[in-house]
Amino acid sequence: MIKINRLKEVFIEHGISNLTIVELFNVSESTVSRWVNNKQQPDLLKFYKIAEYLKIDIRELLHSTKW
Repeated sequence: MIKINRLKEVFIEHGISNLTIVELFNVSESTVSRWVNNKQQPDLLKFYKIAEYLKIDIRELLHSTKW
């Protein structure tokens, strides 16, 4: 499976739980679980808002395309 996002790693790095994101975006726990496991991707606006909440560049949420 191709990993598109780094949400799981970034949440760990910043001490953020999935439940925090559930409450912040009013989405289900299963939705956030699919995001962090790269089974589904949040839309671009949610990526932006997550980055804004964490005060990081949005690119930090994505895996590098460099090999």
